[in-house]
Amino acid sequence: MPTDSRDHASPDVPPRQPGPINLNRYETEMAWQGIQTFMKLPVCLTPEDLRAGKIDAAIAGVPWDQTAMTRSGTHLGPKAIRACDHLPSPPWSRPHLHVRVDPFEHLNVCDYSDAEVIIGNTERTFTNIRAFVGEILSGGALPIILGGDHGITWPVATAIADHYGYGRIGMVHFDAHADTAPDMQGELAGHGTPMRRLIESGAVLGRNFVQVGLRGYWPGPDVVAWMEDQGMRSHFMAEVQRHGFDTVLERAVNEALSGSADLLYISVDVDAVDPAYAPGTGSPEPGGLASADVLRAVRRLAAEVGMVAMDIVEVSPPYDSGNNITALFAHRCVLEGLTGTAMRRLGLTEPDYLDPRAAEGPGPIRTAGDV
Repeated sequence: MPTDSRDHASPDVPPRQPGPINLNRYETEMAWQGIQTFMKLPVCLTPEDLRAGKIDAAIAGVPWDQTAMTRSGTHLGPKAIRACDHLPSPPWSRPHLHVRVDPFEHLNVCDYSDAEVIIGNTERTFTNIRAFVGEILSGGALPIILGGDHGITWPVATAIADHYGYGRIGMVHFDAHADTAPDMQGELAGHGTPMRRLIESGAVLGRNFVQVGLRGYWPGPDVVAWMEDQGMRSHFMAEVQRHGFDTVLERAVNEALSGSADLLYISVDVDAVDPAYAPGTGSPEPGGLASADVLRAVRRLAAEVGMVAMDIVEVSPPYDSGNNITALFAHRCVLEGLTGTAMRRLGLTEPDYLDPRAAEGPGPIRTAGDV
């Protein structure tokens, strides 16, 4: 069995002082060079590292794939998301051209590596995930979790509720599927069940669930009836098609913290967007959202409502295409969440804020004859 070197260090080696660890050999590296971290960010391994580095947000992987009923490969998602960026870093800078805010100018961000998964043992793995996210929270950082299949939302969101209190979390969930099945061929912890488990446990109340993008041919009437009985707010693609995404997004923003919940968790299943934009996923469903709309929605929720956690799940690299476009979409979801968080810190919380220099277009063209 491998051992933890932190607990069994040589007596001749002085203990490492807490703080972020820079793993980059060179001043500037690409995401696919060297030791991969998200945007080549420094690594933290303990809550003490997070506190010493005054980390605001920790990006962490959960490479779990329990799926046996659909296309697998989501355990490779965190690695692909980390490696897909095409811009060099450090320096850690990503000025958002829509809002003219660079999240890394206002937030200290690190990579917290991956949760321990036990192959073939869902119960032990989910216990590990819950404790792993608890570490991030105890270090004072906002967890942004890279999946892994959607089953991980059960232990991740439970850890958030453990920290802040059951019933205080509101969830906005972008997905083609409701993920409210009672079980998956007898398995309670499948990727189609996490939202039901969270509601049944009381970690998140049904009336504080907002779902966007549901479509296709599942679930059946019995599961839909259960969702309605829980008071879930389900925005189907039919509503988007009839009223437009902007109208549905306004409704979702307003619903996010209605009732007793006062803290927001954002969960993005990449199959919420049409497979034309995100083919690399386990359960693709045609007729979905545009990637640009989901990216804007994540930024708006983080800026206007504020979030305490986020996950991006169901990236399956074996099925990705077009230069890893699904992983790149997930990567950009993380950046939008960070940008919105920085905007909120700066007080840029007005509805659908855009910098006028970007939104209004250039001024009139001046010629040499103009006075």
